[in-house]
Amino acid sequence: MLTDSQVHALRSRFPILSRKIYLNSCSQGALCDAVEDGFREYLASWHEHGSPWDIWVAQYEAARTQFAQFIGATADEVGILPYASAGMNSVASALSFDERNKVVLGEFEFPTMGHVWLAQQKRGAQVQFVSAVGNSIPSENYERAIDRKTLIVPVTGVCFMNGYRSRVSEIVSLAHANGALAMLDDYQDCGTRPVNVKESGVDFYVSGTLKYLLGPPGLAFLYVRRELIEQLEPTITGWFAQRNPFAFDVKTLDLSPSARRFEAGSPMVPNVYAAMRGIGLLQEIGMNNVAAQIARLAQALLQGANKLSIKAKTSEDSVGPLVVLQCADAPALVTKLAASGVICSSRHDGLRLSFHVYNTMDDVQAVLAVLERHLELMTRPDTVRAD
Repeated sequence: MLTDSQVHALRSRFPILSRKIYLNSCSQGALCDAVEDGFREYLASWHEHGSPWDIWVAQYEAARTQFAQFIGATADEVGILPYASAGMNSVASALSFDERNKVVLGEFEFPTMGHVWLAQQKRGAQVQFVSAVGNSIPSENYERAIDRKTLIVPVTGVCFMNGYRSRVSEIVSLAHANGALAMLDDYQDCGTRPVNVKESGVDFYVSGTLKYLLGPPGLAFLYVRRELIEQLEPTITGWFAQRNPFAFDVKTLDLSPSARRFEAGSPMVPNVYAAMRGIGLLQEIGMNNVAAQIARLAQALLQGANKLSIKAKTSEDSVGPLVVLQCADAPALVTKLAASGVICSSRHDGLRLSFHVYNTMDDVQAVLAVLERHLELMTRPDTVRAD
């Protein structure tokens, strides 16, 4: 657990925290000095060398190695992409829907996940959504849906609408017991706690840098289990997916034997420089420390909301990072909070308050004070609709 003085020192590296209460890491992480320095380093290399692609490609490969270590993988199992959707689409393009054709996913997925697999219906995919019960999806609902015709089970780690944490290990086990693949979309949680893809058993893992990894938009990573890589041939491809991109052979398709085969075009070099600094900062802090600080704050907010008789969409035992409170008018409440210097967001009837290691108990108390002044905009337990 970090001390208050350690958190205070860390906060000084995020300029916005001197002016705002920042609780919107679920949309975009706060900008720190290290990430800004990463952009400056890229610009300096461009100024000094003009077009140093040898330097830039080396940095791109260093980012691959860094992220692989961050999630407990090897570098050859990681692809670097401009956004998570590109990774999902690349995997989808490599799958055949002939013998197995079912895609089973919960209705709490981020829309991209649904869109990617619905688009495969023209190729023979049968998409089945697993229904929620209130603000959770019981494992038995997945168990009823997954069968021997199931090809892949994509699952979100944390739901962007209500903060629900999926029972990933149970879902992965159900998928594998039926011979299906499992894909974890960890965008809403990666950067808040330790990750080990080998221990989780997932076949694919996708995340991006713009949220809890403290980086910019425009960079994502895809893990593919080593044994699967050369069995899959994406039809969405490009020159950086080839064994040797610099062979410049227009007449030959020679996919990389590593997860780089799931990439396509030129690397996102400026974002690579910046994102590496964000991940590096988290590694310096220690992911167990990050997770402990977030859990402490999430619990404090949930307990405070309960004392105010505010209905939470997030489970009372949540360890964060996302806490969602049910509202009568969520956009209006976001505006009220913004007027008090609190940056947050809403989805449907939920007020989204997301914590990171740089947040404090003072942030929690400030939010609760605003909520107490505007209880008419909240949903109270006695006003929750039966449906």
